Amino acid sequence: MISISEYLCTGLTTLAFIAMDCISSSMQSSINETEWVNCSMLIKRKFQLFFLVALTIINQVAMASDESPMNRRVLFGDLHVHTSNSADAFMFNVRATPDDAYRYAKGEVLVHASGFPIQLRGGALDFSAVTDHGELLGILPAMANSNTELSKLEIATRLRNTDRRISISAFREILDRASLPGKLPAVRDLQVIRSAWQSTVEAAERHNQPGKFTTFVGYEYSSAPQNQNLHRNVIFASGQVPRLPFSALDSENPEHLWRWLDRLRAEGIDGLAIPHNSNVSNGLMFDRHTWEGQPLDATYAELRMRNEPLVEVSQVKGTSETHPLLSPNDEWASFELYDNLIASNTIAKTSGGFAREAYSFGLMLQDTRGFNPYKFGLIGSSDTHNAGSPVEESRFFGKAGTLDGTAMRRGAIPSSENPTFGASDAKTTFRQWSAAGLMGVWAEENTRQSLFGAMRRKEAFATSGPRIQLRFFAGFGFNQAMLSNPNMVAQAYELGVSMGAELSGSGGQVPSFLVWATQDINSARLQRLQVIKGWRSQGKDRQQVFDVACANGLKPDPANFRCPAMHDSVDMQSCTPSSTDGAVELRVLWKDPLFSPDELAYYYVRVLENSSCRWSTWDALRAGVAPMPGIDATIQERAWSSPIWYQPGKPAVGD
Repeated sequence: MISISEYLCTGLTTLAFIAMDCISSSMQSSINETEWVNCSMLIKRKFQLFFLVALTIINQVAMASDESPMNRRVLFGDLHVHTSNSADAFMFNVRATPDDAYRYAKGEVLVHASGFPIQLRGGALDFSAVTDHGELLGILPAMANSNTELSKLEIATRLRNTDRRISISAFREILDRASLPGKLPAVRDLQVIRSAWQSTVEAAERHNQPGKFTTFVGYEYSSAPQNQNLHRNVIFASGQVPRLPFSALDSENPEHLWRWLDRLRAEGIDGLAIPHNSNVSNGLMFDRHTWEGQPLDATYAELRMRNEPLVEVSQVKGTSETHPLLSPNDEWASFELYDNLIASNTIAKTSGGFAREAYSFGLMLQDTRGFNPYKFGLIGSSDTHNAGSPVEESRFFGKAGTLDGTAMRRGAIPSSENPTFGASDAKTTFRQWSAAGLMGVWAEENTRQSLFGAMRRKEAFATSGPRIQLRFFAGFGFNQAMLSNPNMVAQAYELGVSMGAELSGSGGQVPSFLVWATQDINSARLQRLQVIKGWRSQGKDRQQVFDVACANGLKPDPANFRCPAMHDSVDMQSCTPSSTDGAVELRVLWKDPLFSPDELAYYYVRVLENSSCRWSTWDALRAGVAPMPGIDATIQERAWSSPIWYQPGKPAVGD
């Protein structure tokens, strides 16, 4: 971080030079009245920016002396929420506003598009961001408003038609027109987009309550060439934001988004992009080439990691941790998978779409070429298009407004009702969608500054919905006595590193890993803690799942690294646990039995709950029918930590 003295010196010098140029030109009569006004305005704008950044730096310096890692506490939030300002949500009959979304996140009741009340059972979230699609932001609500110029367009008249087939046809035509090259089309009214963006910013500012509830200004960049998902949520660090979002209508190339974020950062506007649904990117999200087809290099890696330190790995449209085809020896790799390209029946390519494979590919690049573009942390969020997060299995209300707002429309119970929008097998699609997910962050305070700092350092984790608390540390000075020490966390920070960080080798020593998780009291008990390891050995990529702690006092088998069989059955007549097995808390100090001090590796934690009813089973139970065949009746909710990367140390002199 730049020092306040350095910033003041540089900034004041720049302002002085601008002022001197204006005065000098005026004295020489070489500047007219208009130019003088422009010059004065430039000085004013530069001074405002200078003043705001100076205040930020002063605040950072003041906070730095009071912040201690041991004071970090877990905070839960959702950074992926859509309202009526998103074109697709509007077509799903959602009329909720950004203000409605923030009230829901703060624990209030929201009326679903289908007419029933929804509310978070687990209570208010700690933070949230409304991330409406930047493409056509606010355009459809404006077309539906008879007081706007946009509403007078012929296509807007068709959009308002009560015949659903006509309105959907108009909607698709609007999407096509908006992306046409050349002159800016009438359906992409920048004044309307700017107004909707400003309302998004203002809603975030209204609901931001430092220390109690934090909002972030954000939006979704929705690049999807040929239905291949390359979407990112863009989150800004403060209320200082650009005049307009950079959308896929500006460029479908995510590298252009990153460079735009770089330019904003140079102006004092910090932000980051969070990819999601890599599982349906058709292998493009974690590609082995640049957008232009060039080999990846160090410049690309730095650009990507500077702008994308996190990846959303759990949400309604499935999980993106790994896949049975990529991790055949992982018995839990098939959790809540979804594989259709966007609005398509085409099955996405698996390779290049999942986080664990990307981690391994990144290690290979680091091993062979000295850089790693895939050193990202993990988070979860919902991608709700209802303005409210549908993260609880027993209270799942779908993602897409009236489209999947009832059990019949979701296809969880038999019905002859035909879908009115989307692919012909929409109900099959809906049955694959999940009640997920949330993001956990370890931060000193519930403020934008503290939370954004945690995101930058990747001290964050994903959950499939429950508010499981998860800590993960690695170090060389840990010992078993720490587990019962009241100062365990302080010791772990002092002697090691936390999730999201890198651990450098130390003289061939074997590191210890401290894993600690606690149950969400509104969800099932914990069954096991796992450490997933990926490493490079003799030029090959390897991975292994280790059970490191088991519920009920059981111990992992050292031969196969697995806990003994657990009895965690569910009473399918009531969706309640059939036994009292399971743990409220699990903590362990673990050493890798396959560790080699000379091999690059990554480690991350996966926490598994006992089995519980999936949302589709809850739907069937309430309807008094058997769960639909072909759908898992139960699932194991879970959480995933951001990794810790192990980097071999430099050989000692004389080795």
